[in-house]
Amino acid sequence: MGGYVQQGRVVNKWIYFILAFFLGWIDAHKFYSGFSGKGIMYLVFSWTGIPALIAFFTAIMTLLKPADQNGNIVVTS
Repeated sequence: MGGYVQQGRVVNKWIYFILAFFLGWIDAHKFYSGFSGKGIMYLVFSWTGIPALIAFFTAIMTLLKPADQNGNIVVTS
């Protein structure tokens, strides 16, 4: 056996990318993927610009992830 099991949440790749790219400064992609606690933390620090920078790189990394046959990817916190 010895299979690999991925931990995380399954989300649509393109919706996640669009939210991260355009609304990443308020961390909409984290709310979409079900990580509300992290989303609230990003909202608190959104005035610093750091969440926007992190979201930009998250959007780029999302483009590099291969999607399954339904267009979904697994995201972790």
